[in-house]
Amino acid sequence: MIRHVDVAERRARLVRRHGLVGPHASIPDLAGTLVGLHSSDPTSVFLAIACRHVVESPRDVEAALYEDRTIVRHLGMRRTLFTQHVDLLDAVQSGYTDFVLTKERRRAAGWFEDSGLTVDGERLIDDLSRRTFEHLVAGGPMTTRVLTRRVAGMDAKFMPPGGGPYIQPQSVGSRVLFLMATAGSIVRARPLGTWIASQYHWAPTEQWLGRSIRSIGPAEGRARVIGAWLRAFGPGTMTDLRWWTGSTVRDCTATLGDIGAVEVAVDTGPAWVLPDDTDPVAPVEPTARLLPGLDSTTMGWKERAWYLGERGGQLFDRTGNGGPTVWWDGRIVGGWAQRRSGEIVVHYLESVSAECRRAVDAEAAHLADWVGGTRFTPRFPSPLDTRLRSGA
Repeated sequence: MIRHVDVAERRARLVRRHGLVGPHASIPDLAGTLVGLHSSDPTSVFLAIACRHVVESPRDVEAALYEDRTIVRHLGMRRTLFTQHVDLLDAVQSGYTDFVLTKERRRAAGWFEDSGLTVDGERLIDDLSRRTFEHLVAGGPMTTRVLTRRVAGMDAKFMPPGGGPYIQPQSVGSRVLFLMATAGSIVRARPLGTWIASQYHWAPTEQWLGRSIRSIGPAEGRARVIGAWLRAFGPGTMTDLRWWTGSTVRDCTATLGDIGAVEVAVDTGPAWVLPDDTDPVAPVEPTARLLPGLDSTTMGWKERAWYLGERGGQLFDRTGNGGPTVWWDGRIVGGWAQRRSGEIVVHYLESVSAECRRAVDAEAAHLADWVGGTRFTPRFPSPLDTRLRSGA
């Protein structure tokens, strides 16, 4: 008989496994458990760690990224930039990033040819990549601007397709560096600025991490990644899996079979858990957390009603990016924002208990203290976040 996992148990699993109760063990442990911290907005990585009470300051996160190098920014599932545990890089690259690379190389080569830069876009990409890599090996980490200036041909411009007033010429250099990073030959190193900056130095992967990214084959890569995802996010539906991985039904089904995933039932239909994770999970005491925009917990499922309710229009932008959220007892009960003064303001989207309000107030005070004098704005603000920051 297929076991039914109700909403209460799914929320208990979320709280226990996503660091929403008690401090998480370490920064790399958190990144590994969540199969990556969303990094499209650099601030999200730091705030995701801060809101889970993992370390005492942004400096600790910078140490993990740039000194210990136990976590690293890398393109992964759904063509999304994540900050990932270095131990998962091989699986992500083989299972998902290589597929993205094939499409992106073909697309960039076509753009270069259509712009009249070359008759062989693939050859141009290979030539510029080789010479750029040589510069990085010899000279150490460099920014896109420096490399574009130093490597002949990287400063050429091309016009992406589409037309219209918002389409502007782009540098060949920025696209080639993106492809090199997607291939895993270089990585994003320190930013050009503070922890909220998004212009990075580039470094050869082997120099930065002490090893290259190894190919383990697409099937093994997908098995490791989906296995890790089910450990933290299971039970997950096929809709969840397809959306989170960016894969087809066929690939997801094959991988579920490879890892021996067990079918269970949730309120929306069939879902899967790992074969050693079929036992019920006990409830947990209610706890509060403020999670940032694009947090991996908020973004972890496609079917979100069991923790989001009908509030998506206020907490997500039009393209599906989640904004800052307030969590209580394993579900979203509101949103928050930082105003120009540095104040963390909260808005509830439902009636909550006095216990919840006290816990949320404590979390807001903790976060304000953690970021100190830094001011930040989500790169993909939700409608509620925009209203709160404006004082409305």
